[in-house]
Amino acid sequence: MRHRVVVVGAGFGGLFAVKALRRADVDITLINGTAYHLFQPLLYQVATGILSEGEVAPPIREILKRQDNVDVRLGWVRDVDVAAKTVEVSGPGIDYTVPYDTLIVAAGASQSYFGNDEFAEYAPGMKSIDDALELRARIFGAFEVADLHVDDPEAVERWLSFVVVGAGPTGTEMAGQIAELAHRNLAGQYRHIDSRKARIILVDAVGAVLNTFGDHLSSRAQHELEKLGVEVMLNTKVVGVDAEGIEVESDRGRERIPSMTKVWAAGVAAPSLAGKIAAATGAGTDRAGRVQVEPDTTVPGHPEIFVLGDMMNLPGPDGRPLPGVAQVAIQSGRHAADQIERRLAGKPTGQPFQYFDKGSLATISRSSAVASIGKVRLSGFPAWVVWVAVHLFYLVGFKNRVTAVLHWFVSFLGRGRSERVATQQQAFARRALREYGDPFRR
Repeated sequence: MRHRVVVVGAGFGGLFAVKALRRADVDITLINGTAYHLFQPLLYQVATGILSEGEVAPPIREILKRQDNVDVRLGWVRDVDVAAKTVEVSGPGIDYTVPYDTLIVAAGASQSYFGNDEFAEYAPGMKSIDDALELRARIFGAFEVADLHVDDPEAVERWLSFVVVGAGPTGTEMAGQIAELAHRNLAGQYRHIDSRKARIILVDAVGAVLNTFGDHLSSRAQHELEKLGVEVMLNTKVVGVDAEGIEVESDRGRERIPSMTKVWAAGVAAPSLAGKIAAATGAGTDRAGRVQVEPDTTVPGHPEIFVLGDMMNLPGPDGRPLPGVAQVAIQSGRHAADQIERRLAGKPTGQPFQYFDKGSLATISRSSAVASIGKVRLSGFPAWVVWVAVHLFYLVGFKNRVTAVLHWFVSFLGRGRSERVATQQQAFARRALREYGDPFRR
């Protein structure tokens, strides 16, 4: 019997681990809760009508169709039996068990509301296609509804106020794109409102936009956002969210911002599976629920279990945990695959994971970005060109690259948005799932 590798999650970590094992003498079972691989860094472009969901979520089976040692299965891992070396999986209408010799867990991260999960109903996060489609419906729907309230200026102001919580890359990119949408793409299309009067507010409890990029790029990003008309509110904590607004606290005191459309881009947490892995193996977890792993990304006392990407807590060279970014997931996935091949070849294993930081990128507007690559700091158009090149390189599939370029051409060089269609069902689908549960998991 060949060595059995079970991979949980088809994000960057899981997918790149599977692809790295394409020539290995192993049988791989890849378990994922959806049938697609999600290119999460571009979700905000789905939410703002630039890209379609298919361009950022290619089918897993299509990606791996030429890899004969992979069995792709739809399902959600509900438990792991480390003694029997099996994973218990719930699929649509069926439960099943998968045995393993090596287990790779790379199930990504979920949105964190810092203990205020009730905020999710009114401020969707940005972690799934469902989230992005719901936000698209809310954002474009806000302009439509505002145009109906011509006799109620206060209602128009509420509907044309957009609050983005979190000034990291996702929040910054989202705020910039909503500003571009309101002030440029939709200008002149409504008879009763002026979309250019929309108010876009970026809120964060920390004191800088893109604070991990350094003072120079952080200041540059804030300046570019303000040029777009985004109001940046730093050192400001969100203390309340409801259907018609958001409440914040700062050194100015407590204030309320009327807004019908809120986006939550602040904070992530490990999925519940991380806690189950920790409980089953005796491993520790951090405040975000990530599993504390050995330097080689395995679980302490269980060299057959790798925990990768957003789910692992592994200190970097500076002593701080490695960030939950795509490059960490990709490189840790390849590292796990290398360790498995070494083990099968009878070579020494346990080599520590060496993360190579290839830099950080974030877009501000259609021709402006910031880039931190080693000692190089770029901003403006040169950084935007780098951003385009990097994202095209990592988009999976030739078709995805071609269509993404065409849609970027329409959105960034022209004034259109290729994907403005949003249904009422999309706007309320996530709320129904939260209230009544996912029918595919029953």
